[in-house]
Amino acid sequence: MSVYFVALINIHDRAGYANYEAGFMQVFNQYDGRMLAVDEAPTIREGEWPYTRTVLIEFPSGAQADAWYDSAAYQELAAHRYAASVANIARIKGVEAP
Repeated sequence: MSVYFVALINIHDRAGYANYEAGFMQVFNQYDGRMLAVDEAPTIREGEWPYTRTVLIEFPSGAQADAWYDSAAYQELAAHRYAASVANIARIKGVEAP
């Protein structure tokens, strides 16, 4: 079953965050991930959305998602994100087709 990462990010250092972005796809593509959405100006239908970037990605399985996130290559790259932003990130399960 597919799993998704939803990342709600506040970027406070665009130049530093660019270092994260520069290597992201190279690491991400090794784990069969699929980028579904990246938006810095979503249409807010209810409530407040105080984030400067929202990201939605998909993996075919939880094992692949965890392998990507926990990999040494991603964690090394994520150090740039940690220094340049604050994020709330959740891994959520997909819904099985009926």
